[in-house]
Amino acid sequence: MAIEETADAVATTDATDTATDTVETTAGAITYPVAPGYQLNVRSGPGTNYRLVKVLPYNSRVPIRCQRHGQKVSGPYGTSDIWDNIAPGQYVSDAYVRTGSDGFVTAPCG
Repeated sequence: MAIEETADAVATTDATDTATDTVETTAGAITYPVAPGYQLNVRSGPGTNYRLVKVLPYNSRVPIRCQRHGQKVSGPYGTSDIWDNIAPGQYVSDAYVRTGSDGFVTAPCG
């Protein structure tokens, strides 16, 4: 029984360490990686019907200032209606950002 408990503890620690590796702190801001192999569209609001602001290059990382519900989008990390605000007037679909969660990882946008 003690061996199983130890194995569970190690598995939990390994899973936590992996999730922690995906988040970086740069100049006080936590950033999250965009899915590998994707250039990500940045929109002026939480949906694909909003104006395209810019396109992030491959291997980008984004800060998430706040999150809100919007259009449902399918991507490499599932289907989600959560949109991440990465800068004033700039949103990306959470389905393309590895946050390690299916829910909000920060405060809702006001």
